[in-house]
Amino acid sequence: MKRGIKTYITLFLSTLRISAFTFGGGFVIIPMLKRQFVDVLHWLDEDEMLDLVAIAQSTPGAIAVNASVLIGYRIAGIAGAVTTAIGSVLPPLVILAVISMFYTAFRDNTVVGYVLKGMQAGVCAVIIDVVITMAWNVIKDKRVFPICIMAASFIAAFVFEINVMYIVIVCGLVGVTFMRPKKGDGAQ
Repeated sequence: MKRGIKTYITLFLSTLRISAFTFGGGFVIIPMLKRQFVDVLHWLDEDEMLDLVAIAQSTPGAIAVNASVLIGYRIAGIAGAVTTAIGSVLPPLVILAVISMFYTAFRDNTVVGYVLKGMQAGVCAVIIDVVITMAWNVIKDKRVFPICIMAASFIAAFVFEINVMYIVIVCGLVGVTFMRPKKGDGAQ
């Protein structure tokens, strides 16, 4: 784990900047976090990031905050988690406070309505990119079982409209049961 004031400042400013300039919810922030902490800072590798996103998605709360907290904890412990939590929550809190003061003007403004409609298309593209990137990371390992779980989860949610909570619980149980490292595979 990295410790030191420079680490905490970098964690705070990174999550603050990402949270301030990202619109569209949790899944939109994931590629930004990956780019910052995997590609730019090299503090995490892609597999760690994928695992943290999976945990963030399956825990209660906003995935953007959960992912930020998990990244902060992984990098700098509890103080890192608190630092990234504040960094990721502060911009939306300020923005919502300002918007709530001028809610009537925003609600009735046609330009703001069109801007928000346009942003929906951009958010959709970013979410599709996240899905493709995460799926590609699973597929490129050429491990049949995780690929089958991914396909079955998609079919269960999209075709059979099974509640995502049940899918997450089943996938968690399957992961714990079948994906444990075997003795001699580096298990501790």
